[in-house]
Amino acid sequence: MAELLTKREQAQLLKIARDTVVEYVTGGNVPAIETAAAGLNLQTGCFVTIKQKGQLRGCIGNFISDQPLYRLVQEMAVSAATRDPRFYPMKTHDLDDFEIDISVLSPLERVSSVDQIQVGTHGIYIVKGSYRGVLLPQVATEYGWSRDEFLRHTCIKAGLPEDAWSGDCDIYIFSALVFGEK
Repeated sequence: MAELLTKREQAQLLKIARDTVVEYVTGGNVPAIETAAAGLNLQTGCFVTIKQKGQLRGCIGNFISDQPLYRLVQEMAVSAATRDPRFYPMKTHDLDDFEIDISVLSPLERVSSVDQIQVGTHGIYIVKGSYRGVLLPQVATEYGWSRDEFLRHTCIKAGLPEDAWSGDCDIYIFSALVFGEK
């Protein structure tokens, strides 16, 4: 996935995300942007993560996209800043100190065995009935989780019992190109 976007394109996406958050929080607008950069026009999923003082402040994404990546980044940046139900919508004073990470996703792949999950490489998406939970690949690494811990926390995030992964549910993996302002 590293070859998916150049360093310059990664920097452009981070600037687009930051500018979008600032403009949306201060004025309710999404800046109009056009770019011919090949990587920024890919149609692929992404998550935008916002942190304040090193702590999660918002994280929203989509696995698929029918629009160019830079536009999905704008949409997810606005959602992470203002629509993550775990946090109040960002206000002007929150703009003083925040960082952005972007995770550009590979397509989902359903696993037939949890042995296919490589901690630090794969993110997990668990589906059981109307319950859904996703954790990005970097989360397990940040917390030093084993595969079982990663699966348990993904179930908890989905609102499922922590051992639901061992039963009747669909488990998908994906990888991500993760880059950030720090």
